[in-house]
Amino acid sequence: MSLWRRARPLLSVVVPAYDVEDYLGECLDSLLAQTYSPLEIVVVDDGSTDSTGTVADSYAAAHPDRIRVLHTDNHGLGAARNAGTEVATGELLAFADSDDVVPPTAYDVMWRQLRRGADFVTGSIARWEGDRLEEPRWMKRLHPRRMAFIDQHPEILGDVFAWNKLFRREFWDSADLSWPVGVRYEDQPTTTRAYLASRRFGVVPDVVYHWRIRVDGSSITQQRSSIEDLRDRWRTKQMALAAVEDYGDPKVLKVLREKVLAGDMHRYFTEIPDCTDEWWALLRDGVLGIWGGDRSLTRSILPPVHRLCGYLVEQGRREEAELVMRQRALGPIGRRRTPEGELLDVPFLDRATLPRAALEVRPGE
Repeated sequence: MSLWRRARPLLSVVVPAYDVEDYLGECLDSLLAQTYSPLEIVVVDDGSTDSTGTVADSYAAAHPDRIRVLHTDNHGLGAARNAGTEVATGELLAFADSDDVVPPTAYDVMWRQLRRGADFVTGSIARWEGDRLEEPRWMKRLHPRRMAFIDQHPEILGDVFAWNKLFRREFWDSADLSWPVGVRYEDQPTTTRAYLASRRFGVVPDVVYHWRIRVDGSSITQQRSSIEDLRDRWRTKQMALAAVEDYGDPKVLKVLREKVLAGDMHRYFTEIPDCTDEWWALLRDGVLGIWGGDRSLTRSILPPVHRLCGYLVEQGRREEAELVMRQRALGPIGRRRTPEGELLDVPFLDRATLPRAALEVRPGE
């Protein structure tokens, strides 16, 4: 009998875990509380140095029919996900990070969309910071309820996360998907390839994942000032870019470059004032590699101040880029109206050396 005629195929959820003794229990409790069944949970203890492995084993002992544990040497998140995927037995596949929480109806919601014939389904998320749980506005925009393929909804490439998705295992294997090993931000290259390979994917507006932002600053995404972080970020952006270039649709490529790859650059620009020479050189090399020549960041969706900073980075004008970001940290940068439209007011820069595209404020910004 085919997958689509069965009411409930087995779902495998792969949970990589490394030194998360304070969080793993809450994650596993949320998976055990899922309204979807049947479900198996594969925890991959990635060489933890704390009691993570012990916590995982205790849960497996209490729920032997639902939880399996792999203990491996430490090889990183991508390798742990791949190891869990290899032993997962379900016809459906999902991933959850061990310090996060999955709402109880998440997989039920995605399954209802998946059974309409999608290769996989993606839902919205909520950032969980302290006591606050908030759905980002940009995620709301990306997740109307629909069935689509990438040419119809290229903006979905901005949803790069591994853990708010439900895959058909048959599709995962046929598309030869896996997670890059030994690099941070490994979600983006793989999810990009999934969107490109899919004949049809599903989108739901429901929040299907609670993404914990650790208050101790230990999350990967809180380490942007390091050379290692920036190097990995460029590598995964380039991997996603290469996949879309190979796909060959100019519209999808334009959306990727101007809306998706540019989307988080403002977070790196805030690090410019205190950065090292090596970090600055790596930042500029990466910017030029993706947006050099006639593909300037001034065309991107970045806010006006960060488009200006991007232009200064492209031109190698470090002191001015630093000045802009220091000024921005003190508060909003002013604007002035001209006959041609609204422009940033930056009297501390030589405006004569800046093109209009680096200063313009678009309608609605």
